[in-house]
This record gives sequence, structure tokens and C-alpha cells, in this order.
Amino acid sequence: MPKEKDTGSSYSAKDIFILEGLDPVRKRPGMYIGSTGLEGLHHLIWEIVDNSIDEAMAGYAKIITVELLDKTTVKVTDDGRGIPVDPHPQTKKSALETIMTVLHAGGKFGGGGYKVSGGLHGVGASVVNALSTDLHVEVKRDGGLYVQDYKIGKPQGQVKKIGKAEGTGTSTTFSPDPSIFNEIDFDRKKILERMRQQAYLTKGIKMIFIDRRDETPFYYCFNFSGGIKTFVEYLNEGGEPLVQSEIFYVNRDTDAGGIEAAFAYTEDIEVKEMGFANNIYTVDGGMHITGLRTALTRTLNDYSRQNNYIKESDDNLTGDDVREGFVGVVSVKLSEPQFEGQTKAKLGNPEIKSAVDTTISSAFKEFLEKHPADAKKIIEKCLLAAKARKAAKAAKETVLRKGVLEGLTLPGKLADCQTKKMEDAELYIVEGDSAGGSAKQGRDRKYQAILPLRGKILNVEKAQIHKMLANNEVRSLIVALGTAISAEFDITKLRYGKIIIMTDADVDGAHIRILLLTLFYRHFQKLLDNGNVFIAEPPLYKVQSGKTIRYAYSEQEKDDIVKLMSGNPSLQRYKGLGEMNPDQLWETTMNPETRTLRVVNVEDAQEADKMFDMLMGSEVEPRKRFITVHAQSVKNLDI
Repeated sequence: MPKEKDTGSSYSAKDIFILEGLDPVRKRPGMYIGSTGLEGLHHLIWEIVDNSIDEAMAGYAKIITVELLDKTTVKVTDDGRGIPVDPHPQTKKSALETIMTVLHAGGKFGGGGYKVSGGLHGVGASVVNALSTDLHVEVKRDGGLYVQDYKIGKPQGQVKKIGKAEGTGTSTTFSPDPSIFNEIDFDRKKILERMRQQAYLTKGIKMIFIDRRDETPFYYCFNFSGGIKTFVEYLNEGGEPLVQSEIFYVNRDTDAGGIEAAFAYTEDIEVKEMGFANNIYTVDGGMHITGLRTALTRTLNDYSRQNNYIKESDDNLTGDDVREGFVGVVSVKLSEPQFEGQTKAKLGNPEIKSAVDTTISSAFKEFLEKHPADAKKIIEKCLLAAKARKAAKAAKETVLRKGVLEGLTLPGKLADCQTKKMEDAELYIVEGDSAGGSAKQGRDRKYQAILPLRGKILNVEKAQIHKMLANNEVRSLIVALGTAISAEFDITKLRYGKIIIMTDADVDGAHIRILLLTLFYRHFQKLLDNGNVFIAEPPLYKVQSGKTIRYAYSEQEKDDIVKLMSGNPSLQRYKGLGEMNPDQLWETTMNPETRTLRVVNVEDAQEADKMFDMLMGSEVEPRKRFITVHAQSVKNLDI
């Protein structure tokens, strides 16, 4: 008899799989640490450090040390109370082993462990344990030194007391599992920035970083007595303060939780605001950020009307108006934080919104009344921002109003591709007609489009959006992309899956590249987040010996090729893409089988924001210092 078609009727209890212990973490690591890429790798460090921060917020730990012992091993040490080692009443095992092997076990679910904690789910240590090939814990507590070892989350024996110890604290050493993570490469800069944040957010705490991966260890220590006021000063490095009064600061306890905020205004137009909940950076904001914005808008509108800066018939200032040039940090401490996901990207506690609003509104009103001259400057900047907003809106409506963008013909200089499938299409942005000509002839017209730009585009870091839209080169690029811009931006209308910046390998090419990256970072960041923007790497040299031709993409590669070739090969230094014939350009830079593309992403938006401000902003002195410091490291400078 023929087999009966499976209709799903065989679905029974035997088809239900139970993942025990830490198996769920290894089965679906992304659910617990976000990803198995570099972000997830570093999240392991944050989980252990966050436990130490909890001890610091509770008033017990004063020193937290993060060590990179080698390329694959991390050690985190604190001088807190030490994880309890006595038997747990439910599991009958040591509390240490329970914390390290049971999900949702920790001192954060009631009792006297922590009133305020960043580790919402209590899964941090056990998740790190599950995703590590080896983990070693040392606890100093009650005069003794206790240890336990694990392999892939499994205890290798019971907790042992191996001797006496002075003081208290916990030390966790772990090696991430290479079968889980795509790459194990700890980023010193990323770790330092996270530790810097924590040192700002916890007054008096000392954060020590030691990198032992090189022959000469690298040491760094953070200790900020000024707390988040110092944090705001750091965020504003390179910026020009709008007023000379002290940085606004408030720190109050409310029924909803502790609220600490500091902010200042600058001459810049960019906004830098950061929110933290129990010392966890909420990258996607949340209720505390909403409360801050509401307080700013209401307080400045009320003050403006009471002091006749805004007439009765005038519109109120908007949230965008009052935040132009704003640099600030709000940090809240909650007994029961409600985060979205284990990576804690957004805070959801509704009660903290009104608490932050009320607290900041009251304190900021007092600040404005105490500093009337500075208040006037802040209001004038907000009014100027409102005026610019209205002018920009009028300009955008002429360029981007509904139906017009679709009706605009593509730029005449755009050599479009034949495919209409976004995921297959590539847009090469090249400098000048010469390079554009070679690229148009060398491309595969089925899926590669070429947009030559004339000269250097507008520096959008210094320009209002209506001026930006009046620039022919910028407007051509916007129309070619198809996504529109600003509030009208729609990534679903993107015409090209890959947007490739292809500029000459000289100073002018680098300048054009940074101008384009500034444009993408400030106005098309979703394309960066989505991995749509790339930088092409054309060769620096053509090395030829007889009929043998090789291309070198760096000085070192050129030297290596020359050594391998017999006799004295001829060298051709490419200073411009236009110097290559179409076949060479295709072979070296445009052929998917042989080209090198670097994807552009913004892993650390805060540092990227500071760098763009410094390199492309109106302040000259920070840029001058940067050039002075790094000038000696520049090789083969084209003048």
C-alpha cells in the first residue's frame, strides 16, 4: 500500500524536545546575547562586568578590572562581597554553582541581594558559562578562597576551598567557544569605551583595563569624581559651548527610582543624548529619554512665553528645535527595570517617564531663572532652529513633496543598470568624468550603474538641509538612490543593494570619500546599519615583468610582489582611476570575483559622531590638534 500523506496527525508528546540546563543558550545564543558576531562576543564581557557594577552600585565594590590574558581569554575581577558559596535552599548545591549553571538564578529577583541591578534577567553569568569552552571562578569570602571550573557550562567538580584569603571579591576567567562565535577578536577600543561609560556613571569607582595580548602589556585606568557631568564634558570635546555657565545637573530620588541628569548646549546643530538604566546603555532610548525630551520642550516653551521670547500667536518650539546642539546624559536607577530583550536596548518602565519629566522640568526651570543671560542664548538658538526648520520644510516640499521625487527623471550623468532587482543592482559613485568614463566602459551593465560626481560634494556637516538639497551633486545622488531623505526616507524604495564609493587613492580621493561618508552617516544611517554602503579598493600599483602582471593594493603587497618577480619589474603607480583602461578597472576593482570591497558600518556611533564632528565640523582647533598628533604617521602624502 502507498504511504499515507503526512497531515501532521503524528504530532505527539514524543515530538516535544526539552532543552535542559544551559542547552537553550547554546541552541539559540542570539536570544541571549543578540548575535554570534563581534557584538555578541563582547556582550559576554558586559554580562560579567555588569554583575560587578551591581556590586559597585550597592556600595560594596570599589575596583573592577578587565584583563585580556591572551587572544581568547578574558578575566574580570571585582572587590565586592564575593558570590555566596553556601548551599542554596532550592537546588541544594552551592549558590555559586547555581548562579553559574541555572538560568534566571541570581541576587536580582527579590530578597536582600540587590535593590538596583543592571542584570534584569539574572542570566548573565550562566549564559557566559554556557558559551565558553572553559570558565574558572575564584571567590574570596569569609576569609577563604573558593574555586570552581566549568567546561561548556558543565561543572568539573564541586566548589572547593583551596586556602585562606584577605578581603572579598569575585574573579571570572572565561574563553568564548569558537564553535559558537564566528570570530574571536576582542576590540580594545570597544572595551575601553564601555568601561569609560561605567566609570562616569558610578562616582568614585575605579575601572582598570589590562591588555596582555602583546609583549608589552597595555594598562588604562578610569576614575571620575565628577560623574556624568564629566561625561557631558567628554561628549562635548571639540565642540564650542553655547553658554559659559555650569553644566546643568540634577540628582534626585523619586518613588519611581533614582534620577540623575546632566546636559549642556553647544554652537553645533547635532544632538548627542545618551540614556542609561541601572548603568546599562539603552541604545534605543526608552521612557527615560522620552521624559527628558518632554521636560526640555515644555520648560523652554513655558520660559519663552513667560519672558515674551515667543508671542501669544506664535507656534510652540518643537522637540527638534529645543534639542539642536544638545549634549546630555540621563541615568536612572530602578528596582524593577523593564528592558526589551536580554541586550537591554530600550527601557519600557512607564512610571519613569513622568518622574524624569517632573524632576528635570523643576530643576531646569530653576537653572534658567538663575542664569537669565544664558537662558536667553539657549532660547535664541532654539528660535533660530525653528526658523531654519520652517525654511527647510519649505525647501523640502519643493524637492521631495509627494509624487515629485518619483516623477523626477534620473540624473543625466547616471549610467543606470538593466536589472530592476534591488538586491542584484550596484551603484558605483566615482569622482570625475575621466574615472566615470572608464567605469562606464568597464562595468557589467546588467547590474552595475555608474554615477560620476563633479568635484567635491557639499560638506553636509556644516549645512542646513535646505542648502544641502540645493546642491546638484547631492540632489543627483538622492534621486539616484530613490529613498528620498530626512522624514521622507523610505529604505524600501532603495534602487541598489550595494552602494559603492570608488575614489582615487590620493588625498583628494580620501577627502571626497569622507564627504560622502559624512552624508551617509548624517542622513542615510539606515543604509549603513543595513550594510548597503561599501568602499572599493583600487590597486595602488601595477607590477609587470614580461607578460606577467600583478596588482598591489598596499605598499607592503607591492614590495612582496617585487621580491617574488625575477629581474627588475616595471612599476606603475595609479594616482587616479582615470589612468586605468576599462579592462584594468574591471579586473582590479569592479569584477565581483576579484575585487575587494569594504563594508561601511558604524559599530560605535558615539565615537563616529565625535570623529565626524572633529574632522568635518566648524571648530578648527580640534582638527589642528589631530593633524599635529598624526602627521608623522602619514606615508606617501600626495601634495
